Amino acid sequence: MKKIYLSIVGFSILCRLNATAQVGNNSLADNKAPFTISTPAVTDTSDYKLRKIHIDEIDFVSSYYNQNGDHSAVTGGIGTEKVTDVANSLTLNLVWLNKSNNKNTLDVGLGFDYHTAASQAFVSKTGASSPTGTRIYPSLDWTVENAKKGNTFGLGAYYSGEFNYQSLGADLHFSQKTADKNGEFSAKLQGYFDKVTLIYPSEFEPASTTDLNGNGTGYSDGRGHHNYGNSPRTTLAASFSYSQMINSRLQVMLLGDVVTQHGFLSLPFHRVYFNNGKDTIERLPSSRFKLPIGARLNYFLGDNIILRTYYRYYIDNWGIRSNTAGLEVPYKVTPFFSISPFYRFYNQSASKYFAPYEEHSPTDQYYTSNYEYAKFESSFYGIGFRLAPPNGVFGIQGLHEMEIRYGHYTQTTDLVSNVVSISLGFK
Repeated sequence: MKKIYLSIVGFSILCRLNATAQVGNNSLADNKAPFTISTPAVTDTSDYKLRKIHIDEIDFVSSYYNQNGDHSAVTGGIGTEKVTDVANSLTLNLVWLNKSNNKNTLDVGLGFDYHTAASQAFVSKTGASSPTGTRIYPSLDWTVENAKKGNTFGLGAYYSGEFNYQSLGADLHFSQKTADKNGEFSAKLQGYFDKVTLIYPSEFEPASTTDLNGNGTGYSDGRGHHNYGNSPRTTLAASFSYSQMINSRLQVMLLGDVVTQHGFLSLPFHRVYFNNGKDTIERLPSSRFKLPIGARLNYFLGDNIILRTYYRYYIDNWGIRSNTAGLEVPYKVTPFFSISPFYRFYNQSASKYFAPYEEHSPTDQYYTSNYEYAKFESSFYGIGFRLAPPNGVFGIQGLHEMEIRYGHYTQTTDLVSNVVSISLGFK
């Protein structure tokens, strides 16, 4: 299932409008958090002077997230979805010039999450499993920019690890500005290579200790779960965008992604209850194809107000169709203080493999009662406050920016969540 407690980085830079495709993640936490809406900042690097490597900026982001609901996939589409998550990340931005006077940027990141998910306890029928978990996710991203030619090239590497999920990722990204510098084409190729730990509900623990690949032995992980090896999963994604300055007030961006997944896409600790009263574990196809396309439009309404709009249409071969529409209106109260109310609406159709508790037939080939694949509508709204005084935030030299954001999420399945984050930028 998708990792649903909110990524702190994704939330805290919501106002910067960057389109990203959700390629899927997995956690024993029964989460369904919604969103990433943000945009890349545009930098002018036409006049470089510094050549030695130096720390250009340090960003620290921290967030608290909680949710509640009653459609846990661990207990077959019923039961608590209560989750809390505390997440922190630190990113160092290193910059230097090479001999060709091209700007090199190296972003070094480290993140750490701690969460509690009430449904995790019921991997054991008795509710004795551990409801807590942690995740660590370091990252590296190197980019070189040729200002004369108007292009950039970069490579990224990522790792994410928690007790039931390990992921290695890499990407290659490229961009090229038009001759007049008013347009830019960007492309990114990404690959994620994951291992999903095979943790079963207590009543379905295999009698054999052989994993799905015919290897390994089962063992207790010390958390009230039993691990029976792991299974691979591969996600490949290609993202494309084109942005254009129409005039001094209007900017548009077109976005498109192609995503494929292969491997073990089910999660064995998700139960499914049939209409004959018997239960089993979730079973889904071993491949999935996703195609999201979208557009962004930013309009400068006078000197103090920006209208940032976003729309995305999504389709996949599991039967889901969805629409996302978002609006954010940053308002500059003073030259150093701004507020940004935002709203995002989302709807989706149900996957052809989804049915609620005790509505699947034993003759179905594939089945899940994870409400991530159900039909629903959702709203996400909130406000952000950004402070960037010339003498530093609260007079602290070096602390050039602080942003606080709050968001409230509601879903027609009765899922409700809240998230608050703080972002600090140091120069």
